[in-house]
Amino acid sequence: MIKILIVEDDMLLNKTLSYNLIADGYDVTSSHSIATAKKELANGNFTLAVLDVNLPDGNGFDLCKAIKTVYHIPVIFLTANDLESDMIKGFELGADDYVTKPFPMSVFQKKIAALLNRLERKVKKDIYDDGYLMINFGEHSAMLGGAPITFTPMEYRTLKILIANCKNVLTRQTLLEKLWDIDANFVDEHTLTSVISRIRGKIEKNEMKYIKTVYGMGYIWAGVSNE
Repeated sequence: MIKILIVEDDMLLNKTLSYNLIADGYDVTSSHSIATAKKELANGNFTLAVLDVNLPDGNGFDLCKAIKTVYHIPVIFLTANDLESDMIKGFELGADDYVTKPFPMSVFQKKIAALLNRLERKVKKDIYDDGYLMINFGEHSAMLGGAPITFTPMEYRTLKILIANCKNVLTRQTLLEKLWDIDANFVDEHTLTSVISRIRGKIEKNEMKYIKTVYGMGYIWAGVSNE
């Protein structure tokens, strides 16, 4: 279940937000200060944090910075400050949205839903799973037939490029350029050949064919699409 942390010292607003988000099917935890919020964050696996900027023991900007550094979850600011400089500061710290009080509850609920939908799409895009081969690019983990397998960073990058262009032929030159751009290091023909060979050796078991060679051109991912 999606877990949302609300950090708001206005008791009535906190209760109102919690009530409506719980009604939407979310698991909600309320906090009224930075100190209690940090304890909740340490004990819970939250999907999203909703922060007031002005809190009794500090400001939400500092808490946002800590959340983004340690927990890497989306943050929405709630604040009475509509100054452009405050909004810019919030976004510079990694905030995903900024809502100025007062606001219609229905609009806030839509913002929550939209942000979570974007997050879900991003997570899905970072995972390839065809029921036999599963690759989580975000976590750099993979399974083949239920057993863990290991890829090097270069192999993960190569796989992500191939899968993102499923059913399309990628020339060797295109692959070389994309890998060079991502890693900021030169990748030569011999390295590419070795990387493709190692990947095939790890995932093409029991006559499974994921990477096809198009002679005179390059390679094509023959597995399922990641869309």
